Amino acid sequence: MLKKGTKMYSILTGNCPRCQEESMYEKSNPYALSKIFSMNERCSHCGLKYKIEPSFFYGAMYVSYAVGIAFAVAAFVISFLFLGTSLPTTFIAIVGTLVVFMPVIIRLSRNIWINFFVKYDPTSVQKHEAVKG
Repeated sequence: MLKKGTKMYSILTGNCPRCQEESMYEKSNPYALSKIFSMNERCSHCGLKYKIEPSFFYGAMYVSYAVGIAFAVAAFVISFLFLGTSLPTTFIAIVGTLVVFMPVIIRLSRNIWINFFVKYDPTSVQKHEAVKG
């Protein structure tokens, strides 16, 4: 399912969208809250600059909204429909889910956003080595 070279691989692992060789983030754990937004400036394998332009990841806020809605709907379905809880309890479950998964939602949104603009290129590492070397 998660095959290298697919967008889904880059999105779910947080790896460089161009070469998919290393993580874009300084800390791979999204729950290290002090480093949640800390990204490497460039990929050391292919040289891709992650912040393509100033304020590039502001667009990820729109993606974050959609991802948050997906998490909220999942929490509603599980809580209300499967477990049969009351509406106030379901509301608490939705809020709790969004709070607990906030770091994951932030990282997923950034990963999805950059993958809109950068495509996988398996030859990018060789190109970078040729330019660098």
